[in-house]
Amino acid sequence: MAKKVSIILIIVVIIILGFFIFKMEVKAPVNENTKVNNIETYPKDLLQGNKDDLISFSVFPNTKVHGILSYRGSIKGGYFFEGNILINILDANKKVLKSSNAVAKTEWMTAEPVEFEGNIDFSTLPKGPSYFEIHNDNASGLPENDKSILIPIVIE
Repeated sequence: MAKKVSIILIIVVIIILGFFIFKMEVKAPVNENTKVNNIETYPKDLLQGNKDDLISFSVFPNTKVHGILSYRGSIKGGYFFEGNILINILDANKKVLKSSNAVAKTEWMTAEPVEFEGNIDFSTLPKGPSYFEIHNDNASGLPENDKSILIPIVIE
């Protein structure tokens, strides 16, 4: 009889542990930079350039960044070529520290807003005030067709 009670008790403990393990979700730490912010609540006055073209973006002005940053946003059409948009990290004097690109996640051949996302590694860049530049992929190469948005950031 004691053996049956022990077995039943072990089974109950295993079921309870299994339930808690199954119900427990391992969640990555919430990174506020991965939430897309609606531009209506976004401090547009801190942006430079063609700021009215930005619909939403996951990096707020003056955000402290480090390591690999995943970002996403939405911008008016006309910034993409072959589904790519240029991303630059500029120093405080607006000189390019790093060039990269993001990719369109929705139809890019449109004047309507286009969603995009990408990753950029800040680990080798000098610390201090900088800019995250979203720049159109200007296939013509003509300066009069260039347009960009500068978002101030701080590299840690």
